[in-house]
Amino acid sequence: MSPMIKEDKLFFSYSQLYQIAFVLPLYKDFGGTFLVRDFRRWIQFKKYMQGSNRFEGVRTFLNTPPAKIFDTRKYINWNGVIISPSAIRFHPNNRQITTIFTGHGSGDKPDYGKDIPEKVAGFDYYFIAGPKQLKMMEDMNVAIPDNKMIKIGNMRFDDYVNGNIDREQVLDNLGVKDRERLNILYAPTWSWGDGTLLKYGYRLCKELYPYFNLIIRPHGHDRMHIPKLRRWVKKEGMKNIYFSNPADLVRHDTMGDFFISDLLISDMSTIIYEYLITDKPIIVIKNNFKNVHRMPAFLKIDHIAEYYDESVNMFALIEQSFEKQGSKEDDYQELRNNCFYFNDGQSTRRAIDFLSTLKF
Repeated sequence: MSPMIKEDKLFFSYSQLYQIAFVLPLYKDFGGTFLVRDFRRWIQFKKYMQGSNRFEGVRTFLNTPPAKIFDTRKYINWNGVIISPSAIRFHPNNRQITTIFTGHGSGDKPDYGKDIPEKVAGFDYYFIAGPKQLKMMEDMNVAIPDNKMIKIGNMRFDDYVNGNIDREQVLDNLGVKDRERLNILYAPTWSWGDGTLLKYGYRLCKELYPYFNLIIRPHGHDRMHIPKLRRWVKKEGMKNIYFSNPADLVRHDTMGDFFISDLLISDMSTIIYEYLITDKPIIVIKNNFKNVHRMPAFLKIDHIAEYYDESVNMFALIEQSFEKQGSKEDDYQELRNNCFYFNDGQSTRRAIDFLSTLKF
C-alpha cells in the first residue's frame, strides 16, 4: 500500500535529543522533518545528527535529516502528522494536524513532570510498544480508547532483530581495542530514578577494567559527566573503559551497544526491559527510588535479573549471571512477550502501514 501521507507532511517533535532514537527508525524508512524548539537545539541537532540524512535529493546543512525551528507552544498552521516521543502539548490552529504519541520507554518509573498525564492524554493516536507501556499510562490515569491505540511493538528492536547492525563498526565507534574480552554495558538512569552513575560508576571502573571491556552509557541528562569520568580514567591509567554518548545517535546507538555487549548493568532505567530483546544477562543495582509505577508481577523483571548492592562482589555476580543465563531462556522470552508486542522486526512497517491510512 502506498502512503496517502507524503514524507513532507510528516514531522517529528521531541523534548530531549536522546528521545529521537524512538522515532529514528521511522525516519530512516519513511523520511520526514524534525521540529526543533529553538536555535540552540537546532545547533545541537546539526552537531550530533550530521551525515545521517537517508534520502537522495534532500539537501541539508551537514547532511542531517531535515529540521526546522518551530516552538510547539505556538499555534500550528500547516497540515500533516506530528509524531512525538515526548509528552508535548500541541496547539493546532486547524483540524488538519494529526498528533501521534510514541513515548520514550516502557519502564517502571513515571515520566518527569506533574502535568505529564494531561499532556499524554491530548494526542489523536498512540503508537503502543506493548502491554507494559499501556500499564504505565493506566497508572497515570490516562485512558486510551481502542480506536486511538495503534499496536506496533518497539520500533527500536527492528534493526537488532533483523541483524542490521555492524558489530565491527560499533566497536570502532566506541574505540574498543581488545576484542577478545567480554563487553559489559553499564547504562544507569539519571537523578529522576535515583541513578547510580556517580555513586557506583567509579567503583565499577576500578573493579571491572582488569577483566572486561566496560562500556559506560549514561542517561541523556547525565552525559555532561562523561568528560570528567574520561579524564579520571585516563589519570588512573585504566584501560578497557569506553564511553557511549547518548546524544550521539549516529555513532553511539543504544541498539548497537546492546548488540556488542554480553551483559547489562543498570538500575531504574527503561533499558533493563529493552535489553530483554538480547537474551543476555541483566544485573540491576538496587537503589532508593520509590515513585514507581504499580505493575503486575508478569510485567516486572524481579525474577529475571540478578541484584547488586554494596554487600555483593560485582565480579562474582557477573560470573554467576553468565552461569545462570541458560536456565532463564524461557523466562526471558515470556517477559519480553509480556512487555512488548510482536518482537518480529516489523514494528516500523506497522507504523508506516498506519500512516498509509491517513489522507492529506
